[in-house]
Amino acid sequence: MLREYGLYIDGQWRAARGGETFPVHNPATGEVVGQVADARAEDALDAVEAATRAFPEWASRPAKERSEILRRAYDLMVAHRDELAEIMTREQGKPLEEARGEVQYAADFILWYSEEAKRVYGEAIPASHADKRLLALRQPVGVVAAITPWNFPAAMITRKIGPALAAGCTVIVKPAEQTPLTACRLVDLFEEAGLPAGVLNLVATTQPQAVGDALLADARVRKLTFTGSTEVGKILMRKAADTVKRISLELGGHAPFLVFEDADIERAAREVAASKFRNAGQTCVCTNRVYVHESIADTFTAALADVVRGLKMGNGLEPGVQIGPLIDGAAAEKVDRHVQDAVDKGATLVLGGRRHSDVDRGVHFFEPTILANVQDDSVILHEETFGPVVPVQVFRTEEEAVAKANGTPYGLAAYLYTRDLSRAIRVSEQLEYGIVGVNDGLPSVAQAPFGGVKESGLGREGGKYGIEEYLEVKYVSIRL
Repeated sequence: MLREYGLYIDGQWRAARGGETFPVHNPATGEVVGQVADARAEDALDAVEAATRAFPEWASRPAKERSEILRRAYDLMVAHRDELAEIMTREQGKPLEEARGEVQYAADFILWYSEEAKRVYGEAIPASHADKRLLALRQPVGVVAAITPWNFPAAMITRKIGPALAAGCTVIVKPAEQTPLTACRLVDLFEEAGLPAGVLNLVATTQPQAVGDALLADARVRKLTFTGSTEVGKILMRKAADTVKRISLELGGHAPFLVFEDADIERAAREVAASKFRNAGQTCVCTNRVYVHESIADTFTAALADVVRGLKMGNGLEPGVQIGPLIDGAAAEKVDRHVQDAVDKGATLVLGGRRHSDVDRGVHFFEPTILANVQDDSVILHEETFGPVVPVQVFRTEEEAVAKANGTPYGLAAYLYTRDLSRAIRVSEQLEYGIVGVNDGLPSVAQAPFGGVKESGLGREGGKYGIEEYLEVKYVSIRL
């Protein structure tokens, strides 16, 4: 099932100006599953031109009409859920059932913002003079550049284009070069839903810096929304400053998971596993560090090992597979380096720890791994691993646990398990993170705000907060 796509610009699928294409590979098998047009800077500028032309008409459409188009797009996504999931598994590697879950999660953003489109309200402000009326209007920011990652090739797109389109913005999407096929098929469905030409454009490329620079340098692009690494986010933030663009950045995470002595140990172990091993640990909010009270550390680690031992690794299209491949060789090398460094510094390898690579085919798996007695100077406690490895440390006091959890420049997601309501409130308030899951390892939903603090980003996606990122406030003073 080889899928072939061009660039989608101004309502048309077309070749890149230079005629180049690039292959898309299945990371579980190495086979080519698609061929996509390879954009350059001039193609990106074509997309900006199309989005700029389309913006006035789309922004002036009644919110009800924008809402109806988004609702049709939602219905089409749900109707094509199995097809989208299979495309995603073939190009990204995550297990098919997990991919189906992502498609529904992605569709939920479109459903939510189809309704939020009708709830963009302004205000009448009390005037200081009898002959004046003061208004605050909410208007779309303009053309939006959306740069999305490979690990959630559907949800990271809809979490951005849903509120942008609902607000009345036009959008240029640059998907990750590893996973453009899901994005292309989504664009197909939005076109079928009746989205006008130029409102949504897509430029896939193997030259992300050149295309990104073209989008960032163009003053007609008024907003950048990016999900990816903190390192790249900082670069984009600097470049966006030259034209003073609005920016939303969802960057790296290094999520701690605190398990207190009164926790339900079996349930906490299941939640750690669910959080950590989803998408083979390749998520920005997955558990990266587990801190367990010393009185239950051995019992918890054994319970976690029992859960992890039952996970099946393999091609995500095969029945029962729960751990798919890593996205590429560099990812596998990083995971291997983190594990070896921790073991060299005294950690105990409880389970897993082996890399399975077929370099010739570009296939890389890593066994689900648990490390105990991890030392403070281990790299895995300070860098985001983005792989299926759980490092476990013990703590003695609540204060120590919070200090360890906060001892990082990242602040995206954190988790804690306790039966003590006072402790749950106290600790969740002290954790320096944008998202806190209390007895909940999978807190993300379309209707809630998603985003980080510190070096994990700026802005929020999801819920009523997400649409605010795509709106400007205009003050109008009227003398009667």
